[in-house]
Amino acid sequence: MVRVASKHGVLDVRPGQAVICEAGPWIRYSTPEAEGAEYITVCVPGLSPATVHRNVE
Repeated sequence: MVRVASKHGVLDVRPGQAVICEAGPWIRYSTPEAEGAEYITVCVPGLSPATVHRNVE
């Protein structure tokens, strides 16, 4: 399970599910369950290190 948190709330995304987010808002991904998760994030247009703003905890 991947947990997606935004200013609108928290969404738990399970295998076979997907989330579409609009460009611009703050979003945090986490894998709170013990087994973790593998997930793919697709950004269109693509991000670059110069334009992305990351909060690392």
